[in-house]
Amino acid sequence: MKNNALLILSILLFANGYAQQNKMNLIVGTYTNSCESKGIYVYDFDVETAEVKLKSSTDKVVNPSYLTVSADNKFVYSVNENGVESTVSSFEFNARKGDLKFINKQNSEGADPCFILNDTKNVIVANYSGGSISVFKKNSKGGLSEVKQVLHHKGKGPNVKRQQSSHVHMVQFTPDKKFVLANDLGTDKIYVYEYKPDSENEILVIKDSISLKKGSGPRHLTFSPNGKFAYLLHELDGTLSVFSYENQKLTKLEEAQIIDEDFKGETSAADIHITPDGKFLYASNRGTANDITCFAIQKNGRLNYIGHNSTLGKGPRNFVIDPTANFLLVGNQYTNEVVIFKINKANGKLTDTGKRIELCSPVCLIFAP
Repeated sequence: MKNNALLILSILLFANGYAQQNKMNLIVGTYTNSCESKGIYVYDFDVETAEVKLKSSTDKVVNPSYLTVSADNKFVYSVNENGVESTVSSFEFNARKGDLKFINKQNSEGADPCFILNDTKNVIVANYSGGSISVFKKNSKGGLSEVKQVLHHKGKGPNVKRQQSSHVHMVQFTPDKKFVLANDLGTDKIYVYEYKPDSENEILVIKDSISLKKGSGPRHLTFSPNGKFAYLLHELDGTLSVFSYENQKLTKLEEAQIIDEDFKGETSAADIHITPDGKFLYASNRGTANDITCFAIQKNGRLNYIGHNSTLGKGPRNFVIDPTANFLLVGNQYTNEVVIFKINKANGKLTDTGKRIELCSPVCLIFAP
């Protein structure tokens, strides 16, 4: 009888341990000025079943529209997109409980920050309306210093409604971490900065800029898992530019499109991600389409079109692929829910799981251990 009890206990412990291995933290940032939202939400997400359970939320965090998690999983950094009153916040993160404890915040030194990244030394922010990049140092407790560097871009593009001035939409490390790339929707350029993480005040040093198609509006960029290719999504015309990355240089290979030739609606391309195995690339389009386009990635980095999927909502500003590539989750900003799709690992196609996370204006989704 005693042996049976021990056997049952062992089975239960094993099952619980296996279940925990399948769980990831899903961290979601929202807009808080359009509906009732507390700011940042943390969920348990099962990468085998797509079951979701709320673990915690912040309170009265203003418009945390983009987030980044530290490499050691101990801290979360957030923009607070609020016009000229925008800030950048740091939080202590308890991964087991999902709790976020506010540490401090600093002025973003640029209006409407829309993207944020971090490494062990610094936090770097793209200010959209401000047309600038702000750099902050981390202190020993994960908090943010006052701004150490602000870099302003100048110029405009041919789209009179969207390109009257610089609009920095993303900052991204190159795979070797030697450079930071800044996509500027307003000037149709990628700015290339040498990255000096240990410098006190000159952390980013301009080295080059890459001119892109006029009026295209570069938005988000991602690298292939092997670091050999970069893919840049243009918001205004739905272009998807493919680059090789070799010897610390981007070389354009081709241009694809996430819209059909006969598409007549409004184009508002948003987010772009690649599956962890490097086989498939997905890009979202808001505007009239509200869909995600899938491509297969060839060995030479070029793209083969697979198809479109409706996001089953409006405003797919951001989406995320879970680390096992079982699921793709789309934050539909204007219909206030996260839609969960199953990924076919053989052909990249998406199918609706029927599972949803109802949430006010979800606009940033990140997985963390």
